[in-house]
Amino acid sequence: MDSYISLMSGTFSRIAAVLVAPFIGSFLGVLILRLPEGRPVVTGRSACDHCGHRLEARDLVPFLSYLLSHGRCRYCGEAIGLFPVAAEAAAAGVAGWAAAVTDGLDFWLACLLGWTLLTAAWIDLRTMILPDVLTLPLLLAGLGATAAISPGALADHALAAALGYLVLSGTARAYRRLRGRDGLGLGDAKLLAALGAWLGLNSLPIVLVLASCTGLGAAGVAILLGKRVTAATAIPFGPCLAAAGWLTWLYADWFNIWLGNDPVMINFGFS
Repeated sequence: MDSYISLMSGTFSRIAAVLVAPFIGSFLGVLILRLPEGRPVVTGRSACDHCGHRLEARDLVPFLSYLLSHGRCRYCGEAIGLFPVAAEAAAAGVAGWAAAVTDGLDFWLACLLGWTLLTAAWIDLRTMILPDVLTLPLLLAGLGATAAISPGALADHALAAALGYLVLSGTARAYRRLRGRDGLGLGDAKLLAALGAWLGLNSLPIVLVLASCTGLGAAGVAILLGKRVTAATAIPFGPCLAAAGWLTWLYADWFNIWLGNDPVMINFGFS
């Protein structure tokens, strides 16, 4: 009976998180738009980008407000665009994916990690910037979660964070010295450091390989679509790292079996 109650409680909490996720996505959309511009996030009121009219509560209900207004501002009639709906759907997708493959504390950590990575990746796609206000707290959160849940793995995760930063920052400096231009940003190095703090030392090669394959795949798709891609073409690496880190977190057990790694070294070991 106790196990049944525990199961139902976990199921309801996951369903609740998925239902709340679009509201989280609405806030993430604000972060994506405002952080790169240095605009206030918490104190600034939501307003139409075209006419500046402050939005009311009924204008901010995920999906429903967009449908009822036919995708247009109720005050000036200008098209809103699909971005708000896409952000809400993406956040719900993160929660739904996490609910499908994790449970308990793993689920909530997966949502936290996934929503933060989603925001960072989207900003990088739009601006080629990975804000410190996202990557550095994510790093601290990873170390904090490790210290609280699996203290014995803290040294491993801290070393992974340091090594992740050094690998990409060193690569960026070497590329600039050899080619005379930037190839990687320090934001990428900080994001890999954050992923190392969450995932541990043995996961860094997995993340780098998956991220590199994702980047090459994106370049290949761009070529197939007729876009000109050269060695000088700027391709944001943050989304590739974010996707790789997310997959490595969700499917840590599979990677453990494939690589024969110690589960504690690749994840917290409580799933």
